[in-house]
Amino acid sequence: MRHIMLELANKRIVLGLTGGIACYKVAEFVRRAGEQGATIDVVMTQAATQFITPVTMQALSGRPVYIDPWDSRVPNNMAHINLTRGADAILIAPASTDFLAKLAHGMADDLLSTLCVARGNCPLLVAPAMNREMWLNPATQRNVALLRQDAVQLLGPAEGEQACGEVGSGRMIEPDQILSELVAFFQPKTLAGKCVLITAGPTSERIDPVRVITNRSSGKTGYAIARAAREAGAKVILVSGPTALPTPYGVTRLNVESARQMHAAVMDHARDSDIFISVAAVADWHVVNSSDQKLKKTAGGGAPQLEFAPNPDILAEVAALEGGPWCVGFAAETENLDEYAEAKRRRKGVPLLVGNLAHKVMDADITELVLFEDSGRSSLTPQPKLQAARALVQAISQRLPR
Repeated sequence: MRHIMLELANKRIVLGLTGGIACYKVAEFVRRAGEQGATIDVVMTQAATQFITPVTMQALSGRPVYIDPWDSRVPNNMAHINLTRGADAILIAPASTDFLAKLAHGMADDLLSTLCVARGNCPLLVAPAMNREMWLNPATQRNVALLRQDAVQLLGPAEGEQACGEVGSGRMIEPDQILSELVAFFQPKTLAGKCVLITAGPTSERIDPVRVITNRSSGKTGYAIARAAREAGAKVILVSGPTALPTPYGVTRLNVESARQMHAAVMDHARDSDIFISVAAVADWHVVNSSDQKLKKTAGGGAPQLEFAPNPDILAEVAALEGGPWCVGFAAETENLDEYAEAKRRRKGVPLLVGNLAHKVMDADITELVLFEDSGRSSLTPQPKLQAARALVQAISQRLPR
């Protein structure tokens, strides 16, 4: 059974487009935001209509597009007032250099700038898009500082190749990143100001240059928790074993392969972190006599004799740090979940351990998390992994020492 999660259900967004080639990217954002349940009212500046047509935006949003402050379709001729009343947020994407200056100084000479000034308590988010020199210009940076002082949330900009052919900071972030930022905006910021260190995915222990010992962990749960923690306002460092999953937007990802590499990366950041969540499926042993050359079959067909040694116990070591982070462990079991998970929690010395049954969650998008702590056992509702991750992050935030 497919579980559909509409991230923006019942949200009404006023989307403003200003003049810039990045307008073409916003068409994709509108389509995807609509698929996530958002209602989108599009407002365009005259400059924006030079890059993408109002007809395109109307077709994608399924709603009238507004350009003229004197639009006769609005009964009281007050589109600048009516459009933001009841809206959950205003998003300007792309936001040009000129429009950032208007916002910073309260100018109101067209419909979009006027409705921003008249928005009341409606939150305002902007995704800048401009040439790198325009972004780095001192006047633009002063305007950006003023906007931040006024609680306007800036999304980006990104670095990379620009339409002018130059390379640098100033390009608009991608449609999927804007969507992620918009979804994150509506999540409660229960971990604001915290640094969260997370491990995710499998580890890979080398036998020879082409063979490894690993496990079936997909990394989905760890990556979902990383995204949820970042949505909750935390700075997130994700130490990841080999996986093809994309990095959640705004998360710092450190790639490792072996358990010993993961241990080193974690210990580099553990003392600077407030919370450590050990989700990765870490190998218990590594091969001591791994070969620098590919092992060949012997004439008799016998298997190579591998010697193993234990890997560092990352979770236990971090939990034992004096003044270290608040630790959360994970246990994926195939049987006797309550007995084994609680025993692991006590053995590792962590305040919270999250358990699940491996055969129910491997290769699945739905998970059921069971929490083990001193006060006993409790279960979270079976749900998609991202929703489960958000519920877990809220549970962690409620348990942190005050």
